[in-house]
Amino acid sequence: MAIFDIFSKRQKRLRGDIPEVFTYNEIPETLRVKIVHIIEDAFGIDKYRDGFANTAYEFIQNILCREYGEFRLSDRSKDYQSEVINFLLEATETDKVLDVIELSFKYLDIDIRNDYQRYSHYTNPKINPDDAIIELNERFKEEGIGYSFEGGEIIRIDSTYMHSQVTKPTISLLWNKTFLGANEEYLKAHEHYKHGRNKKCLTDCLKAFESTMKIICTEKGWAFTKNDTSRKLIQICFQNGLVPSFTQNQFTSLQNLLESGIPTIRNKLGGGTDRDKYPKKLMMK
Repeated sequence: MAIFDIFSKRQKRLRGDIPEVFTYNEIPETLRVKIVHIIEDAFGIDKYRDGFANTAYEFIQNILCREYGEFRLSDRSKDYQSEVINFLLEATETDKVLDVIELSFKYLDIDIRNDYQRYSHYTNPKINPDDAIIELNERFKEEGIGYSFEGGEIIRIDSTYMHSQVTKPTISLLWNKTFLGANEEYLKAHEHYKHGRNKKCLTDCLKAFESTMKIICTEKGWAFTKNDTSRKLIQICFQNGLVPSFTQNQFTSLQNLLESGIPTIRNKLGGGTDRDKYPKKLMMK
């Protein structure tokens, strides 16, 4: 369902009441209610008892209960749907609210999307997975909440410019199955960054950087060894024309930055060397 630019929103903009700084520690009740509407519209309503939508809510309930060490999320809920929804609305810990949101949209993005024609036949959802994710991220921005659902996970946004120009394009690129290993390392680095674990963040950043180059070399058939450093991998990529030769003069400074920047920062602040072990398995197309 489309987001409407209603009168009260326009008035808020005119008064300058739009949040300029993201917040992270609380998901307000109004936003939770809006997200419930999105989830229920995207999951739809079962035409038959214990159908596809019920299975979706049951999956989310089971995962959360197992991870929290609980049998129920709510003692006053009559079914899986109300149990999940009530928990989303009433949970006092922001991380647990985000757990529900992430699991719901991950299920929507993967399970429902992969069998959408059959799913929609039996549940008649009001919005498809793409529109649901777009609306969720727009609702986060409306409320000034610094999170976004990207690449199958809730990630923290610290700057709208950096997120739109760097983080989101990177996740979109790495979401390709070919880059599965690098994507996992990149998302781990982002998670460490979100929680202030800077050394671990730098370590996984370099892992993702190296894994990406090794995957590119593997796909292109360029020779390299599993113990090649970042500097060596960058040179291989440039020497084999990853950057067209007629533009390499313009990219010399970029190459120098890549060779001395990422590994050096990681080695000085993250500890260790840049000879991280090459992933044992690469998910190929």
